[in-house]
Amino acid sequence: MSSNRIRILLVVLFLIALGTLPFWASRYMVVIFLLMCLHTALASMWNLLAGYSGLISLGQQMFIGIGGYSLAVLSMYHGIPIFLSVLLGGVISLFLAVIISVPVFRMKGVYFAIGTWIIAEALGICFSNWGYVRYGMGLFIQPAYKLPISTIYYAALVICVGSVFITYLLLRSNLGLALMAIRDDDVASEAIGVNIFRCKFTCFLLSAFITGVTAGVLYLNTIFIQPFEAFGIGWTVKLLFIVIIGGLGTVVGPIVGSAVFVMLQQYLSEYVGFNLILLGIITILVIFFTPKGIVGTFQEKLGFEILPIRRQ
Repeated sequence: MSSNRIRILLVVLFLIALGTLPFWASRYMVVIFLLMCLHTALASMWNLLAGYSGLISLGQQMFIGIGGYSLAVLSMYHGIPIFLSVLLGGVISLFLAVIISVPVFRMKGVYFAIGTWIIAEALGICFSNWGYVRYGMGLFIQPAYKLPISTIYYAALVICVGSVFITYLLLRSNLGLALMAIRDDDVASEAIGVNIFRCKFTCFLLSAFITGVTAGVLYLNTIFIQPFEAFGIGWTVKLLFIVIIGGLGTVVGPIVGSAVFVMLQQYLSEYVGFNLILLGIITILVIFFTPKGIVGTFQEKLGFEILPIRRQ
């Protein structure tokens, strides 16, 4: 059997298992895979920025907060259908990305990372002092109580599969080649005609939209949103851990990293206050001993990729 057929078979079997999960698995298992799907979508977008575009953002949580609060405000205060509110949260996140793109793209390297983080922190402070959203007390998203867990799971699954395959198709396009050229050497890529701002801008908008939509589904599951949690730096720590563990610059890496992270999160929930420290220690060990992550290391040793982005 050819390698392409093996890839297709593995992907189809994996999707069938995920698609039928609510029919044969326990509720706890459905929730676990729901969280894996959501973290995969979020990590795929961060990986698209950092692993392929060279845009290391410490403020991706700004879109998580905006997506979550858009869901809460639109569905509770204005009576908009809940899944339409989720999509509108992605659109509002996209508009935010448009507004901040001009100033943040003037920054490079660590300055870009710090700039995005400052914006996210500023938004957290603004929302915690905004009476319309009950200040820092947070909001209970009451319409989400009516949704069965299977509905939220399938929404998460659609977003997960969509984010992975959009990333895969984008990286196999001319835009993907341009992004990787910019990541490796922006001066040389600009010299050969690559429009650096347009490529980064497109990537940034796509990441913002999908992150905002994913955040909406995330808060359908958690039901409660609070500004310092939604806009907190903890989200960047989680995404950084997932991408590094799975494999920075690989399409499948966020999937594997999300599975590892969610399982560790369930175990480390007993050690409140030490979980981020333990995740940090694990991340450092992975950087030292397997710098390419789980997926990157296996791909290097086996010479086989499930979703290869290289074109013949």
